Amino acid sequence: MRHKPPVDAVICGFGATGVLVAEALTRAGLSIVALERGPMLNTAPDFQPSVMQDELRFQNRHGLMVQPRLSTQTFRHNASETALPIRRVGAWQIGLGVGGSAVHWAGQCFRYSPNEFRLRSQFEHQYGPGIFPQDMTSQDWAVTYDELEPYYDRFEKLLGVSGQAGNIKGRLIEGGNPFEGPRSDEYPNPPLARVKATRMFDKAAREMGLSPYPCPAAQASRPYTNPLGVRMGPCTFCGFCSGYGCGNYSKSSPQTSVLPVVLQRSGLELRTLSVATHILMSGKGKDRRAKGVVYVDAQNEEWVQPAEMVFVCAFTMDNVHLLLVSSAGTAYDPVSGTGQIGRNYAFQIWGYANFLFKERFNPFIGAGALGQIVDNYDCDNFDHAGPLVTGKPFVGGGYVALFQYGTPPIAGSSFGSGETAVWGAELKRKIREEYHHVQQVQSMGANQSYRDVFLDLDPTYKDSFGRPLLRVTYDIKPNDHRMSNFLVDRCVEIGRAMGGTLLDRNSRKGPFDVTVFQTTHNCGGTIQSATPDKGAVNKFGQMWEVPNIFVYGASQFPQNAGRNPTDTVGATTLFGLDEVTRRYLPSPAPLVDA
Repeated sequence: MRHKPPVDAVICGFGATGVLVAEALTRAGLSIVALERGPMLNTAPDFQPSVMQDELRFQNRHGLMVQPRLSTQTFRHNASETALPIRRVGAWQIGLGVGGSAVHWAGQCFRYSPNEFRLRSQFEHQYGPGIFPQDMTSQDWAVTYDELEPYYDRFEKLLGVSGQAGNIKGRLIEGGNPFEGPRSDEYPNPPLARVKATRMFDKAAREMGLSPYPCPAAQASRPYTNPLGVRMGPCTFCGFCSGYGCGNYSKSSPQTSVLPVVLQRSGLELRTLSVATHILMSGKGKDRRAKGVVYVDAQNEEWVQPAEMVFVCAFTMDNVHLLLVSSAGTAYDPVSGTGQIGRNYAFQIWGYANFLFKERFNPFIGAGALGQIVDNYDCDNFDHAGPLVTGKPFVGGGYVALFQYGTPPIAGSSFGSGETAVWGAELKRKIREEYHHVQQVQSMGANQSYRDVFLDLDPTYKDSFGRPLLRVTYDIKPNDHRMSNFLVDRCVEIGRAMGGTLLDRNSRKGPFDVTVFQTTHNCGGTIQSATPDKGAVNKFGQMWEVPNIFVYGASQFPQNAGRNPTDTVGATTLFGLDEVTRRYLPSPAPLVDA
């Protein structure tokens, strides 16, 4: 292997968190190399409407996603099964290229509730320890909402989020989310315009005594210039949003918020089509350190990039995989409950109810975060032992919402699949009678963590670099199924109050189907904790076992909340980076005493 000249820091993955790391470290005057396995992607020419509004290429054939032939995982439901490789894009869709999954995301930009950060303490205090099943390992975060609030605010202003505050410094504001934690400021942009369906949802929810509010949207509702001086244009509701890059400079992504500034700064070298295969390690015990990263470039040549610091900023699965194949940290053992890398993997429990209405909705109009939300059933916002909850109480909750994403032609003319697919005259009838008249009320439920749900290295299957594939052991547990059924019951209530006729409903239960897309909200595996025995990193993202490795992304989350993770990914990254630049750079050492 040949060696590159040493640098201060190497970043593995150049998506949502990697670009934030690059911005902070270039501002501090450091020399940085960023490694990205995918190609360079720019708004122009890559996301121009003439290119991007191609449903077949980008939605059906996943043109912006990692294909399994390039990188995949194996999957099993439990330890008694033999894991097999995931051979098609399915339950989650990981982004490929500069910007990562933050290019094709929907733009829903929620903060987590303050109680979400003290989940175990809050639920045990409210309902007693018995509410937690014996195998549930969900825990309090190391960081609090109050610590993150200034960084939520910074991230939302960087993205130009459009929304309506519900609580500014303890003052409740009509039309916003009354359950949110206190905010220091209003959103940088007003909410997106409403459409007929979201107005109907809002009216029905209010008449039911609920508290609807507009979804915080990383689509600009007006021309906007962020604190870095990057300009965005107002959303045109083209409908090509989730699954696509935005050619209108309206949906926030690294390309429309950070990259135009960071790529002009000295000190950063971006190497695309370069796969970080493992981290070089040295020393033992308390002296364990990273020396740099080994990577393979586009010419299939292997290189060593020496560095004083390593920032692991890829997608959740890839963060865990890179640390495991590098022996950076102790692998989790579900039998003994020891080890940290791979612990507390979680996903998202998504459910829905579809309704037929007399009203015409023009569903081709839309945006990824054009929606109306109620948080009355999220986290601990309702009585989990109250009359609404039948049977055994559960941990967790989630939002209930109606979104109008924009339904493009193929999706709008597809009914059923395989043996249930509809064709011919019946297909024409369904398009005529249902395309303009069907809406979905959905729930985004939390997913708790469990002792026997984890990530590790597969003993059989290897990737093209000879490394073991990451193995995912996951299924939906009874607690989360009860929660999902509860939330979908609420979806049905609201949909009927809107005047809809129920067509079908889906609350999640096992066995988990890894072939059907649900969300790309994979969490855990390198979780943050207050002490080294409970997680892989401290609250600043610094590894307990290897203090010159920093891990950012949703892999830090001890469990998943009942909402999309991106805003919290950004806030935790900015929070950690402030401490890195303030304390670690002048004096490299553990930022939290073990």
